[in-house]
Amino acid sequence: MLAALVVALAVALGGTAVGRSHEPAGQAAAAPPPPTPTPLPAKYVVLTFDDGPDPKYTPQILDILDRYDAKATFFVVGAEVKRHPELARTLHERGHSVQNHTWSHADLSTLSWAAFQREVKNTDAQIQARTGRTAGCLRPPYGARNGLVDRRAAGLGKQLVLWDIDSRDWTRPGVAAIERLVTTKVHSGSIVLFHDGGGDRRQTVAALPKVLQTLKAKGFGFRTTTCGPP
Repeated sequence: MLAALVVALAVALGGTAVGRSHEPAGQAAAAPPPPTPTPLPAKYVVLTFDDGPDPKYTPQILDILDRYDAKATFFVVGAEVKRHPELARTLHERGHSVQNHTWSHADLSTLSWAAFQREVKNTDAQIQARTGRTAGCLRPPYGARNGLVDRRAAGLGKQLVLWDIDSRDWTRPGVAAIERLVTTKVHSGSIVLFHDGGGDRRQTVAALPKVLQTLKAKGFGFRTTTCGPP
């Protein structure tokens, strides 16, 4: 299994509501206090979901994550973001990290430089349009990575993010198998690969509550990934 490469971790900020001032007329209202950062969990797992957004499975996964107060990183396919822009926007608005998984799920190790740039830059444009942010992380489809892919990614300002635990949900091995593959191998700092698109993800949806219950019972929190300049 390729070693995971996570370069920075996103901190979710707790918002504070600001209502209408009740200060007497002519008296300036006190500035609201700055939001208090939510402490990062010391013992944590990074949950990642590939190949979406998908109109059937992504909303179900989002609801489950909300139920367990878990944030995740979604490596989205640019063509799917174009088809379902509202889902990419929702991912961002609900506090998840939205990162680049190429335009068409192409094997980057087989592409010309021009095609490589199109796969990455076109996806960046879709993410930027829906979230207002540029994705700094790139997950190469199939984990297909070599020295050339590394250099090209760096040339585009991207840092590669892989995984160290594969739930193998893409093989549809059964709900219990997905649960077991994740919960028996996990350690603090693990990056777990799931999928919310690209096929039938009913087993992923069914397994996720038990996975989250077990991880939380073991004392794990959840972090998301963002990537800065290499």
